[in-house]
Amino acid sequence: MKALSIGSAMIDIIAIIRNEDIERVAMSNASASFLLLEQGRKIDAESITIHVGGGGINTAVALRRLGHEATSLVKVGRDLNAEKVRECLTREGVSCALIISSDKAATGTAVMVSSHDRNASIFTSRGANTLLKPEEVAAVDFSPYDLVYVSSLSGNSADCFPLILDRAKAAGAFVAANPGIRQLTSRGGALLSSLAKLDLLTVNRTEAAGLTPSLAARFDLEALATVAMPAENCPPLLRLGLSFGGFDVSLPAFIAALRALGLPQVLVTDGGDGAYLGDGAGIHYCPSLRVEVAGTAGAGDAFSSTFAAFLAGGSPPQEALRAASVNAASVVSYVDTQSGLMTCADLKSRVREVADILPTALFPWRKAV
Repeated sequence: MKALSIGSAMIDIIAIIRNEDIERVAMSNASASFLLLEQGRKIDAESITIHVGGGGINTAVALRRLGHEATSLVKVGRDLNAEKVRECLTREGVSCALIISSDKAATGTAVMVSSHDRNASIFTSRGANTLLKPEEVAAVDFSPYDLVYVSSLSGNSADCFPLILDRAKAAGAFVAANPGIRQLTSRGGALLSSLAKLDLLTVNRTEAAGLTPSLAARFDLEALATVAMPAENCPPLLRLGLSFGGFDVSLPAFIAALRALGLPQVLVTDGGDGAYLGDGAGIHYCPSLRVEVAGTAGAGDAFSSTFAAFLAGGSPPQEALRAASVNAASVVSYVDTQSGLMTCADLKSRVREVADILPTALFPWRKAV
C-alpha cells in the first residue's frame, strides 16, 4: 500500500527530571495536573536528548515500519534541523520528495519536560509548520496513494485541510485524519463540513469534548441513536461521556452526530482507558495494553496511524484496534516518539501474544428512548 502522511515536522528536545527534583500538583476536582518549575533555579536532568518528531514524521515512519511505501508532506525551514528531518526519513526509507522548504520560518521545535508519570509538558515553536499554502497542496499528485493520513495542521496550514480532503478523496484514497485541539476549536465548522470526505476521523477524549458545542448547535443530541450500556464493567468513557464548556454529551450521541454528518467511522482514544470505534455496527471498545511508561509523546500518532493502516488494508475493526493498542504501548515504553514503533511482523506476533488480555467488545446501536 502506498501512503501519504501530511502534518508537522519537529525537533524534539526531551528533558527527563527525577521525581524528587520537581513538584507535581494534581487538581482534586479535575483531571489536570501540573509540574512546578521554580524561577531562577537550575534543575538537574537525568537526561536531555534530541529527536526528530512531529505528527507528519511520526506517522510516516510508523507506516513505513508497517511495510507500506510512505511519503511525508511537511514544511520545514532552510536550516540544520531540516536536514535532520530528511536524514531521519531517508534512514527509515520514507520518501522526502514532497518536503517543502521555507525561507520565512525555521523548522518546528519542541521542548518536553517529563517527570513523575512521564506525561510531558511540551513547549512548542511551530515555525514552518504553520505556513503550508493551498497552492502547494494543489501541486501534489494524490493519485498514487491508497492511504492519505492527515495529522494535526498548525496555524494557517489548517486552512488547507478541506482542500487536502477534496484532493485525496477525488483520487480514490482511504482518507484518515487526526486533527489537533487547536484546529478543532478554531476551525471546527470547516472540519464538520468536510466529514463526508473522510473515511476515518481520530480524536482523543479532550479533542472530542472540544467538538461538543458545535455538535450541540446542530443536533438534538438526546434524540440520536445510543447503545445498550453494560450493567457491569462499562468502559469509562462510555459510562461518563464528554463534557466541555457546560455541554455534556454521551459518547454514543457524539459518535452518532458525526456519523449523521457523513463520517463512516470515528475513533475516540482515551489514553490508558482504551479506545472506541464508532461505525455502522455500533461502538467497538478495546482496552489499553498496560506497560511501564517512559514517555507519552507520540502514542496518539502511533495508535491512529496504525489503526488507519490496518483498516485501509482490509483488517476487521477488532484486529485494527488490537494492533493500534500494541503499537502505542510499545511507543510509550520509550522516551521519544519513534523508537518503539514496531515492524508489521513484530506487531502481528505481539498481537497474537496479548490477544487474551485485549478483549474487544461491540455495543450495537439502538434507537434513543
